[in-house]
Amino acid sequence: MESVYLNNYTITIEKQFPREIIKASFPLRYGKCSVIKTPEYEFLFNLNGEIKFIRGLNLKSWPHLAEQLKRTDGNDWVYYSVGDESGEKGIVSRLGEYYLPCLPYPSNSAWEFNYFSNPNVMSAFAAWSQLYGNLYGTRRDGLSAKVRDFINLVLNNDENILHEKAVKLHSIIGGRITVLPPDTRHVDYEIVPLMIADGCLYHCKFCFVKSAQQYQTRSKTDILEQIGQLKVFYGRNIENYNALFLGNHDALAAREELICLAASEAIEAFGFGDPQAKAPRLFLFGSVDSLLNSGNDLFEKLNQLPFYTYINVGLESIDAPTLAFIHKPLDPGKVRAAFQKLLEINASYANIEITANFLLGEELSPDHYQSLAALLRDAPVPSHGKGAVYLSPLMDSPKKRELLPKFLEIKKQSRLPAYIYLIQRL
Repeated sequence: MESVYLNNYTITIEKQFPREIIKASFPLRYGKCSVIKTPEYEFLFNLNGEIKFIRGLNLKSWPHLAEQLKRTDGNDWVYYSVGDESGEKGIVSRLGEYYLPCLPYPSNSAWEFNYFSNPNVMSAFAAWSQLYGNLYGTRRDGLSAKVRDFINLVLNNDENILHEKAVKLHSIIGGRITVLPPDTRHVDYEIVPLMIADGCLYHCKFCFVKSAQQYQTRSKTDILEQIGQLKVFYGRNIENYNALFLGNHDALAAREELICLAASEAIEAFGFGDPQAKAPRLFLFGSVDSLLNSGNDLFEKLNQLPFYTYINVGLESIDAPTLAFIHKPLDPGKVRAAFQKLLEINASYANIEITANFLLGEELSPDHYQSLAALLRDAPVPSHGKGAVYLSPLMDSPKKRELLPKFLEIKKQSRLPAYIYLIQRL
């Protein structure tokens, strides 16, 4: 790590923050980054010289010292808020994290914090543009090779280049990822995406984020080509990743051979087997049918991989009229069977954790909530045992915030940890 004071700001090259993401309230930092501090702002850059975080340092012009802006690999800017409540009813209780990501696009959030209309937050973008201009005009005589190289990297990643890189990422994998599994919150949504299937089995009426195309797996050749291109795309910054998302909306239905091939090839190509780090994470979506149709051989093999694997399954409801209302072609018995299998797998495999999604919505019937509360209250697992339940507000629900009391009542009764599902894209 090298630091230099230059033109009223400090540059620190490749500062090592904790490798693993630590759940803490102040501030969210991880991996190896270079840092530029001005009197007013802190700017963090990844190992490719791409801007990653911006945080204000002056409470007179910044909402909260723990809050910050984060740029994703999809080139979205997300504002990380500490929320408006603390303690038992605060963000950490509802999301399982200390931060509420405020998204710049329509989502299912129960909170409406439009920080992008806050002039102080918008001033941070102006400060970033000013910093870029200052770096461009900086004389580099006498600076070390590391500092000069870092400045060149930053200057080679202006707004247009960052946009082009996001387009390239989406081209490699075949389009934007409209929704990430909720469990990716454990790695701050920092995943390498690898598509092994497209489309969805159900095409439910309520869902705004899944593809309308018919379900189809990718070929082995396509998967291997993605891996090669992604390795080049991430470059040096792959060092800061320790998680893989096998997409897209129902990778579990791609079956054992393709899932294990993709996971095994990614481990080697992306260097996820670092013995100094904790086990890498593997994330994928499943459906009721793909879960019920998956045999023990698949779970045995997943359990033996170097990954700790999260599989997120959309159950939505165990109330027949609600399933009909959302046009999910399942009956309550099948959903209950999937929930039971979820519990059995979580109890049987140390390195696999299956989580479930259910719906929240103003227009959903009392029977939906009563049956859901009873299911979670009577689940035969230790209180707050392995696995989690995510409750997703319907995107077209007119009063999402008013759904929080329903969520808290279900959470209070659930024997599994329960959180709000915040839909994020990549």
